[in-house]
Amino acid sequence: MPKGPLSNTMSSVAVGGTFDILHDGHKALLQKAYELGDVTIGLVSDKMARYKDHVVNPYAARKRALVAYVRALTGAEPEIIELNDPYGPALEGPFDYIVVSPDTIDTAREINAIRTRRGIPPIAIMCVDFVRARDGKPISSSRIRRGEIDTHGVLL
Repeated sequence: MPKGPLSNTMSSVAVGGTFDILHDGHKALLQKAYELGDVTIGLVSDKMARYKDHVVNPYAARKRALVAYVRALTGAEPEIIELNDPYGPALEGPFDYIVVSPDTIDTAREINAIRTRRGIPPIAIMCVDFVRARDGKPISSSRIRRGEIDTHGVLL
């Protein structure tokens, strides 16, 4: 049973992504993760990001933006690990929660299926809905990069 935020022991939380052009959707995901407990952020490596269908900022730049945001949010240094596969430490780690968006919930389900096959308890999945731009469509780094919206979803 996952430990709740009101228990004496802090829950262990996994969240992962590319986090390219940090926007309000990413921030909602990270805020939920930090509400739940101690967070490990998996940040997609440059090698994995090459398989995206669009340009992605370099790992170092994405990590700098994450560190700055998490420091401002929590006042603490984030634990960030480089992801070289879709699962990272969530396959083996003692996580209570995995925080995902609707477009990554299937990966969380795969992680739990693999964990179960290995005899490891599944992780509670917390899905954070998309943050919508003013046009009702999800905010995304791709849309920001194309100049459709800004990081807050304001139409440009």
